[in-house]
Amino acid sequence: MSGDSVIVVPGAGHGEQVRLAPGERLRFGRRTGGNDLVLAHEGVSRAAGEITAQGTFWVLSNLSAHQTYAVENPEGAGEHIKVAPGRLDAPVPFEFARVVLPAAGELLHFDVWAPRHDYAPGGPGPDGTTTRPAFGLDPTKRYFAVLAALCEPRLRGAPHAPAPTVDQVTARLAPVWPGANRAAVQWNIDYLAVKLRLKPDPASADQGPRLNGKKETLVGLALRFDLVREDDLRVLAAGATEVPR
Repeated sequence: MSGDSVIVVPGAGHGEQVRLAPGERLRFGRRTGGNDLVLAHEGVSRAAGEITAQGTFWVLSNLSAHQTYAVENPEGAGEHIKVAPGRLDAPVPFEFARVVLPAAGELLHFDVWAPRHDYAPGGPGPDGTTTRPAFGLDPTKRYFAVLAALCEPRLRGAPHAPAPTVDQVTARLAPVWPGANRAAVQWNIDYLAVKLRLKPDPASADQGPRLNGKKETLVGLALRFDLVREDDLRVLAAGATEVPR
């Protein structure tokens, strides 16, 4: 696939967006000559670092002799990586990232987006069979609407929001599920915990240890593996779902 793969978004006052095609590099630092992105602060190294686009991701080289850089995931709950002084070509795994540089008591930052996604062709594998999905979720079922309601605050841009309470989920689902009540919502949460293999099946003799923080665990798993995406929130606005079987 051709075209841009990385977009660098400078902070206020640091210039326009820079788009990089695979293999292209962007240098940043205090020096006005030789850097594509100038960070005019005395606490920034003259040649502070370099970004290289690598198709669907990018790598960061820290050219500073003394400063560790942090690369944060603005959509994660504190998720970040550290790039030590002198480290070259550290791969960054975040689609949306914020590069943070300590600068004489201040923190400077700029954002890097990696919006390009490449996918393998669909269809059966070499032996003629298809791979069974890791989690078989049906978006027409009520349990999926419950999971979407649990994930909604974080998908709406509040990455540190706690999971909604059962009562809040019940109220949120009322427009699409008029018969929703606290017991029914809790049943679906318990069902999801089994379906997503966070707990053994109720028919199992070994029920394992009690699962604490069930809603938080469900939300974390769903968002980590894209079981619920922002587009899926439409199930909260239109169309009734069915009782899970």
